[in-house]
Amino acid sequence: MADITLVDDDENIVASVSLALESHGHTVKAYYDGASGLAALESDPPDLAILDVKMPRMDGMEVLRRLRQTSDLPVIILTSKDEEIDEILGFNLGADDYMHKPFSQRLLLERVKAVLRRARADEEEGGSASTAAADPNAKAIKRGRLTLDSARHDCLWDGKPVRLTVTEFLLLQSLAQRPGFVKSRDNLMDAAYDDQVYVDDRTIDSHIKRMRKKFRQVDREFDAIETLYGVGYRYRES
Repeated sequence: MADITLVDDDENIVASVSLALESHGHTVKAYYDGASGLAALESDPPDLAILDVKMPRMDGMEVLRRLRQTSDLPVIILTSKDEEIDEILGFNLGADDYMHKPFSQRLLLERVKAVLRRARADEEEGGSASTAAADPNAKAIKRGRLTLDSARHDCLWDGKPVRLTVTEFLLLQSLAQRPGFVKSRDNLMDAAYDDQVYVDDRTIDSHIKRMRKKFRQVDREFDAIETLYGVGYRYRES
């Protein structure tokens, strides 16, 4: 069960989605424009946000862009089926998933469940806070200049923090677990997404592109995530 914030200016969608989510035990707060939604997300962060792209006062992409400056909150973007550019931009800005309108309530519920499961697994991995405090490096992965601590959802490069979304963290963790080994896009999908949720190759590529951009904000020469065209990606330890 989760607290979910839904931001969409279509009253029919808000009503139907809220009903579907609440019928599965979730608590839903709804807002009808981007500015109000952003204010609510910043002042009272939920477990998950669902954002429409086209809204008055502030569109969903701008809400996501501003939110990602301070928060790793899981976000699902709603976009019209013919607006491919929105989907690509959403992933580049750090969305965890997207849904094309019109969509089935059942599929939305599966996507919500998958994103929440990934977020909670990331929070819970590494055991209790007392265990982590007793041995703060017990669950950390150290690969050259990279440190990944799943118990705290911390990512460091040369000791400098890199803020990753849940999906980005899981993808990087999958790559860093076996440096030098190539992971296909299918392998990475399995690492970051529920097996009931289909995402295409472009989704993984967008997440990798955004991760590289984040690392290059702390190290302009970052090149540890390598692309093997037609094959996949690998982490190169240096």
